[in-house]
Amino acid sequence: MLRQIHSLPGLIATLLIAVLALTGAVLSVQPALERFAAPSVVTGPISVAALAEAARAQHAEIDKITKTASGSVVVSYFDNDKAGADLLDPATGRVIGPVAPSATIRFITNLHRSLLLGTAGRVAAGLGALAMVVLTITGAMMLAARLGGWTALLQPIRGNTRQRWHAQAGRLAIVGLLLTATTGCFLSLTSFELIPGSADPVATSSGIGGERASVGSLVALQAVDLADLRELAFPYAADPTDTYRLTTAAGVTQIDAATGEALSFLPHSTARQLYEMIYMLHTGQGLWPLGLLLGLSALAVPVFAVTGAMIWWQRRRSLPRIAANSPASEADTIILVGSDGNSTWGFARTLHAALTQAGHKVHAAPMNALAPAYPKAARMLILTATYGDGTAPASASGFLARLDRSALTLPVAVLGFGDRSFPRFCGFAEDIDAALAKKGWPALIEIDRIDRQSAQSFALWGDRLGMALGHALTLAHVAERPWTTTLELVKRLDYGAEVQAPTAILTFSLPGAAAELSFWRRLFPASLPPFEAGDLVGILPPGSTVPRYYSLASSAREGVLEICVRKQPGGLCSGFLNDLPLGGRTDGFIKANPAFRPNASATPLILIGAGAGIAPLMGFLRANRSHREAYLYWGGRSPTSDFLYREDLASCMADGRLTALNAVFSRVAAGGYVQDGLANDGQHLAVLLQRGAQIMVCGGREMAGGVSQAVDAILAPMGLSTIALKANGLYLEDVY
Repeated sequence: MLRQIHSLPGLIATLLIAVLALTGAVLSVQPALERFAAPSVVTGPISVAALAEAARAQHAEIDKITKTASGSVVVSYFDNDKAGADLLDPATGRVIGPVAPSATIRFITNLHRSLLLGTAGRVAAGLGALAMVVLTITGAMMLAARLGGWTALLQPIRGNTRQRWHAQAGRLAIVGLLLTATTGCFLSLTSFELIPGSADPVATSSGIGGERASVGSLVALQAVDLADLRELAFPYAADPTDTYRLTTAAGVTQIDAATGEALSFLPHSTARQLYEMIYMLHTGQGLWPLGLLLGLSALAVPVFAVTGAMIWWQRRRSLPRIAANSPASEADTIILVGSDGNSTWGFARTLHAALTQAGHKVHAAPMNALAPAYPKAARMLILTATYGDGTAPASASGFLARLDRSALTLPVAVLGFGDRSFPRFCGFAEDIDAALAKKGWPALIEIDRIDRQSAQSFALWGDRLGMALGHALTLAHVAERPWTTTLELVKRLDYGAEVQAPTAILTFSLPGAAAELSFWRRLFPASLPPFEAGDLVGILPPGSTVPRYYSLASSAREGVLEICVRKQPGGLCSGFLNDLPLGGRTDGFIKANPAFRPNASATPLILIGAGAGIAPLMGFLRANRSHREAYLYWGGRSPTSDFLYREDLASCMADGRLTALNAVFSRVAAGGYVQDGLANDGQHLAVLLQRGAQIMVCGGREMAGGVSQAVDAILAPMGLSTIALKANGLYLEDVY
C-alpha cells in the first residue's frame, strides 16, 4: 500500500513537481546574490530619519523606502507621475543607481507561483506542493523499511543503478524537500485566505493637517535605527492629513507628518509573524545559506522523476499478467505466488487457467498482497520459489509478517519450486507450510516440491490437487520463453584441460559486432541489455526451455558480455558453451542480482571465490576505479593450467585496483583450498574486518560452506559471526 501511495502522486504530478522544483532552484540563488551585492547596513551612523532626509533631497516625491531581507535599501519615487526605484547607500542615503528587476527572474517567479495560469495555476502549484509532501514522507518511510529501520538510514544503499540513484538522492534531499513542500503548502493556503496570512489591521489615525516638517526632524523616526527598518511609507502629497507609516519587526507605527509624534502603534499579529517565518524558510529571503540548501535539494527532484519513472516502468513490465483474474472479494480460490524471476508465475498462470476452465473463480496475486479477508474463498494455493539459502523471494518478503497478524484460516496447499542441488531445497516453502500449520490452517494436500521447474512434477501435483477438489485437473505447463538477445561469441580463453576441469572465459557481443568491438561497440554499448558485473545471464541451451544462469564478469558499459563457465560432466548448457566456436551464437537474457554488489563504503573489500566463481569478482575489480582497498582470495587446481584471469589480475595489481592477491591451488605440493588461504591469513583478515570490511563470496556451495567456517573462526574472538555480518550487508554470497 505504501508503494502505491508513493507512486500515484509521483506519476500524476511528475511534470508539475519538476517545474516547481527547477524554478525554485533558480530562485533559491537570488537571496545569496542579493546579499552579496547589497551594501552593508550600518547600525550607528544613520537613523531612519537621516536616511529619509537624504533620499528626500534627491527625489521630489517619494512613495516609500524599503529595506529588503537581503539588506538592500530601495527608494520608490514618482517623477512627473512616472514611477521609479533607486538603490540607496545605507551609510549616506545617496543614490547608487536605479533598481532594474530582471524580466527573467520575474518570469520564473510567476511560473513558480502560478505556472503563468493565474488562479488555476496557483491551485495547481499548491497541489504540487502537497504531492511533494506525500512523496517525501512515503519515500522516507519506504527507504527506512528497506534499510531496516529509521536508525539505518545512513547505511549503504543496495540495489540496481536506478534504485541507488533514486534512494541516494532522496536521502540527501529529504530534509530540504520536506521543508520546501510543507512551507509551500502553507503559503498556498494563505494566498487563498484559507488561513491568515501577512496582512495586519490598518490603523485609521489621521494627522493634524498642519505644515509638514522635514522628514529628518521627525522625532519618532530619529529614534529608529536603520537596522530595524522594514518599510517607511511617505504621506500622500495631496492629502495634508495623511501620515508616515513606519513598519519594523515589532509592528506598524503611524507618525504625524507635521509634529513627528507617534499617533498609534499596532504590533504584528501572530499570524503575520508566522507567515514571515514560513516565507523566510520557503524562499531563503533573509537567510541565504538556507536558500542555497533548499535549491540543492530541489535539484534532486528531476533525478527522482527520471529514476522513479524508470523504476515504475520496469516494475510494470515485469508484472505477470493473468487472464480473467477474478477480484479477491469474489474468488473461491486464491493463488498466492512468491517469485524472483517470474518463472513461478508461469506455473501460476497454468494453474489459474485450468481452475478457471473447471468453473472456479480464481484470484492470483503476489504473496506480499495477502489480504485481511477473502469473503468467498474456500481455499488458498501458495506457489513459491526459494531465494538463495532458504530465504524469501522478493514478492514474498513480507508474507510471514502479514500472516502473523492475520485472522484468516483457509484450507491451503503449498507448492515449492527450487533446485535439489541446494541444501535447503524449497526451504522457504517449508517455512511457509510450518507457519500455516502453526496458525491452524488445514492442509488441503500435503506440501510438495518441484525440482528445476519440472512440468511433469507439476502435472502430478495437479492430479493430487484435482482429487482433493473432487474433479480432474490437467496442468499441461509449457514454460514461457523469456525475451532474449542473440549473442555471438567473439573471444574465448580455455583453461583447465590438464587438470580435468575444462573452463572457458567467454566474451559475447551482438551478432556482427566483432569487427567493431574496438571502437564502435565501446562508443555505443547501449545495444546490449543493461547489466552490471555480478548480475546473471540466463542461457537457453538447445533443446531446453529451462535457463541456466551464469554470473557476469562485465558490465554493459564495456560493450561486451563476459562469463566464465566450467564444463560439468553431462552438463547440457556448460557442455554447449564450452564447445561453442568463435562466431557461434546463443540466446540469453539478463537477470538482475542487485543483492550481490560491493557497498559504497570506503572500507576494505574482501573478495573470495574458487574456480569459475572468480567471474563477478573480476568484474568488481575492473570497476574499482576509486582504488578502494581490495583483497582477492581465490582457489584453483594448478597455476599452470587453470589460473583464470592471470593477466587481468596482474594489471589490476599494477594500477592499484587490486591491493593483494592470495591464490591457492589444490593440485600442487603443499597446496590447499581457498579456505586454507583464509585461515593462514587470519590475523590480517581480522584487522580488515575490524575496519568494517565487506566480504563477497562466489563459487560452489561446498566451497562457500568451508569459507563460512573459516571466516567464523576469524570472527569468533571479536564476538561476531558471518550471520551477524550478513544481517548488516557485510557478508554477501552468490553460490551455486
